[in-house]
Amino acid sequence: MSFSGFVVQLLNGLAGASSLFLVAAGLSLIFGVTRIVNFAHGSFFMVGIYVAYSLVENLGASVGFWPSLLLAALAVGVLGALVEVLLLRRIYRAPELFQLLATFALGLVIKDGVLWFWGPEELLGPRAPGLSGSVSILGRQFPSYDLFLIVAGPVVLGLLWLLLTKTRWGTLVRAATQDREMVSALGVNQAWLFTAVFALGAVLAALGGALQLPREPANLDMDLHIIGAAFVVVVVGGMGSIPGAYVAALLIAELKAICIWLGLVEVLGLSISFSKLTLVVEFLVMAVVLVARPWGLFGRPQAPSRHASAAEQPLRAPGPLYVYGGAAVLAALALVPEFTLESPYVTVLLIDLLVAVLFAASLHFIMGPAGMHSFGHAAYFGLGAYGAALLVRGLDVPMEVALVIAPLLAGIGAFVYGWFCVRLSGVYLAMLTLAFAQITWAICYQWDSLTGGSNGLTGVWPADWLADKRMYYYLTLALVAGAVLWMHRMLYSPFGYGMRASRDSVLRSDAIGIDVKRMQWVAFVVAGTFAGLAGALYAFSKGSISPESLHVAKSIDGLVMVLLGGLQTLVGPVVGAVTFTWLHDTVARNTDYWRALLGGIILILVLLFPLGIAGSFNQLLSHLRGGHKERS
Repeated sequence: MSFSGFVVQLLNGLAGASSLFLVAAGLSLIFGVTRIVNFAHGSFFMVGIYVAYSLVENLGASVGFWPSLLLAALAVGVLGALVEVLLLRRIYRAPELFQLLATFALGLVIKDGVLWFWGPEELLGPRAPGLSGSVSILGRQFPSYDLFLIVAGPVVLGLLWLLLTKTRWGTLVRAATQDREMVSALGVNQAWLFTAVFALGAVLAALGGALQLPREPANLDMDLHIIGAAFVVVVVGGMGSIPGAYVAALLIAELKAICIWLGLVEVLGLSISFSKLTLVVEFLVMAVVLVARPWGLFGRPQAPSRHASAAEQPLRAPGPLYVYGGAAVLAALALVPEFTLESPYVTVLLIDLLVAVLFAASLHFIMGPAGMHSFGHAAYFGLGAYGAALLVRGLDVPMEVALVIAPLLAGIGAFVYGWFCVRLSGVYLAMLTLAFAQITWAICYQWDSLTGGSNGLTGVWPADWLADKRMYYYLTLALVAGAVLWMHRMLYSPFGYGMRASRDSVLRSDAIGIDVKRMQWVAFVVAGTFAGLAGALYAFSKGSISPESLHVAKSIDGLVMVLLGGLQTLVGPVVGAVTFTWLHDTVARNTDYWRALLGGIILILVLLFPLGIAGSFNQLLSHLRGGHKERS
């Protein structure tokens, strides 16, 4: 660790902060005006670098390197405008989480579009003309192009400041960030304002990608890598705050640079690898900031949206059709293995479906009735899975006992994390759950001596009497059915009604004596415990567990299941889990471009069923019953 190395790492951090700021600034603008949590924003970054590569290769000699980068950003801006006009404009009045689902599906389609057009290979662009060399700083060589990036960030920040503060359009954008409905009431064409903002956000993301062309090769994983970091920057800086995004990007990039500079450090005889913290440092920063200042460093409390979803009907006891239908489904599931003796894979798929149902039902328990949105529910699924694996492998605990203890370990994790999470709401609550999940993932990914690191743990098999997959299927069916029915029963208890009351009106609930935070905390622990049971069942069904079970992708899968089925229906998570898992399995086995097909199907379902599959079906039944009563 030398002073010159420290300075060079700080400069590296500044260069990285500029690229991250461009992506985060576009994301912040889009969310501030449209209130859309745009999961496809990372796709615009990825498309930007791919388009820049093609334009530089084909037009670089005639047009030039730098104009090619700008043209790439503008081309992606046009793509962003088309996405807003053709897709997002149709769902602005849908619940915000369904807009998130649509952008997630759009990201799947774009990823496979890039795969089809450019192929799976990494594409490395040429050096930037005039900036291909390096300069000496304190005896160390530093790339000239990185110095350009250090300057580019503040320049873009200044241009955005001028645009937003010195132009009429910028005034309208800032007004829409505070209250978009009032802007519309004053006669402003809200639709075209949204289109312009979305296009500008896409241009900034694509420009951030294009500027990375001389630094790193274009690859198909760039979208997922950048979107997580961009969300963190936006939340830490404050949703809708451009200066906040720049400060947050600087803070996170420099902390990462310092961790790399420190490397391996001996503290009181213990070796601490600070370089490993680079995987999780941004989420640690986000967790600390959100706990200390819930609106971010430069943010303000959000104005409530007037595009809320329709009020839910009061919970009523299940009717005969619901009860008999559920019993018939359970009976059919119990008989399925007897008819699939020649197809063992069907039994394996059914186990996966049941585990997905329990995972989705546990997430729905806090998202629907409790109104707490979570982007990190996979943390408790993973804690249950790793808890079961470590109990069986490390402590020689019988599998039956591990199935009891592992969910309790996940519940303890939810108990700790939930204490912080229930103090926030909305997107800030969701991002704090994501932070805790990524911290948990990083621990499992790097603690080689305990969790097996990136390789995970193997040899996690069920007891001998469950070696037959059919027997294990029956155990899974019994536990999942019991857990789902228990959660449903809790919703009809005084606790369930209190939870729904706390979701619908915090002030009224508090006035009649309901401890809202404690109610939400208990719901968080219950949901985490059942997610841990799903994780334990998953670990024993596969015989192994890896850090992927805690990754953000797993949390997104659960979110998609809940939203696809319907947030405002009790059977929604069951329908959504079965639909998504079956579609994922079927599509992935039949085409190389399964993401595009799956994303397209999800987009169609979102457009046709804005309340989810089960929610829209329930609404249709209500209309039919209402029409029948009127005719009577």
